[in-house]
Amino acid sequence: MYNILTLNKIAAIGTDNFDKAAYNVGENVENPDAIMVRSANMLDYSFGDNLVAIARAGAGVNNIPIDRCSENGICVFNTPGANANAVKELVIAGLLMTSRKVAAAIDWAKTLKGQGAEVGKLVEKGKSQFAGPELLGKTLGIVGLGAIGVKVANTALSLGMKVVGYDPFLSVNAALGMKPGVKVVKTLAEIYAESDYITLHLPYNAETKNTVCADSIAKMKKGVRILNFARGELVNSADMISALADGSVAAYITDFPTDELIGVDGVTAIPHLGASTPESEDNCAYMAAVELIDYIESGRIHNSVNLPDCELAKTADHLVCVIHKNVPAIISQVTTVISEAGGNIESVASKSKKDWAYTMLDVTGDVAAACANIENIDGVVKVRVL
Repeated sequence: MYNILTLNKIAAIGTDNFDKAAYNVGENVENPDAIMVRSANMLDYSFGDNLVAIARAGAGVNNIPIDRCSENGICVFNTPGANANAVKELVIAGLLMTSRKVAAAIDWAKTLKGQGAEVGKLVEKGKSQFAGPELLGKTLGIVGLGAIGVKVANTALSLGMKVVGYDPFLSVNAALGMKPGVKVVKTLAEIYAESDYITLHLPYNAETKNTVCADSIAKMKKGVRILNFARGELVNSADMISALADGSVAAYITDFPTDELIGVDGVTAIPHLGASTPESEDNCAYMAAVELIDYIESGRIHNSVNLPDCELAKTADHLVCVIHKNVPAIISQVTTVISEAGGNIESVASKSKKDWAYTMLDVTGDVAAACANIENIDGVVKVRVL
């Protein structure tokens, strides 16, 4: 029986995917083999010896200590693309809201309550302050052409916008998913120079922090409108407030409110609603459950943030799955240990991802004793036999 701990409320379509005869799933589960989490803070979480995997029902993993997980041989999954449509729809709403000052106009209309028959006249007199441009024919710059960015690009084209995209890590699948008409450029400078609107769809890390700042804003069109439904830290808030004040930026809409941004003229702050749809929560929960089941039962890795995608069919007696440092000679040491124990290796799959690697061996023979010796190899952090 495998124990799956849920640290947040996980949609039933995900938890129900586990075979109740083989899995014990719930928020009070002890000694978990795996954890399903959404936004709960795990940065100081104490890992038990049984824990082999964590699945984040969502894309961002800032709440999970990735490096510590790797050192402990814990595979961390996320669910890229599961909430892409939900975020895309809010981004499109954001384009309209920044253009037509929709939120500010609604707030102003509320102030007319109690004016009786004068409301109609006051509306006609005051509406000009909320006038704004149409999207048709304008250029949208998309920074990051992943699952969300591609959907935004395709929808923007359908709205009659010109679309320019930038992504130094553009995948083949993403490229194939884009409609003809998206212009992919090689530098951010080209995005800044051409775009009337810029939307951010890139991960947050040390390299992407403050992607939008005083220096980058200076390279953009005056009066650009900026959308941030990715991560708050991608935009330097102080620089954004200054740019709004001097007109360099016409509007900023963000899904990540902060105390300094709330109430600033030109800022529309939405309370992190990007993935807040029942469809998105279902998609994320289902994908997370499938990832855990695949890994626990067959050793398959897909959509891990710290380990490479890897799989190998079990045709012999056992699959030996080894998480290890990406350094020379470890695989040869592993195969030597298995051979010396009398095991016959039928096939091997091994992949690496930055500092870490994952090796799967399809083995005939009793390998229980061998696995204890594999764990003693310098650089090996976890061994599982399936």
